Amino acid sequence: MEEKHLEEKIGKVPVIFKELKETDPDLYASVMGLDQMIWADGALSKQTKKIIAIAIAAALRDGHAVRAQMAGAGNLGVSKEEIEEGLRVAFLLAGMPAYVHGKTALEEYLGNRPRK
Repeated sequence: MEEKHLEEKIGKVPVIFKELKETDPDLYASVMGLDQMIWADGALSKQTKKIIAIAIAAALRDGHAVRAQMAGAGNLGVSKEEIEEGLRVAFLLAGMPAYVHGKTALEEYLGNRPRK
């Protein structure tokens, strides 16, 4: 159940993380607790945090993380336009490769999504 809830929040869950529950249950529990604290609504909404995560992953050019966060954004109702703005910030700070990396994933995951 926890894993399904995590998938709904962040998107794709890496296989190694799924295995962690069996191989190191204490570390898994700690990560899940931190995950719940970080992603909870606070001064920033879950949606805003997701946009930040996508921009960071794009800036790091982490293909898996960009796609996983993008999938989670769709589950949270984050619009394509909101992600685009986040990617523009990544572009300003991390350069064109970060923007292209994120934009490619955006089109792949949310390309045909209707505007809000």
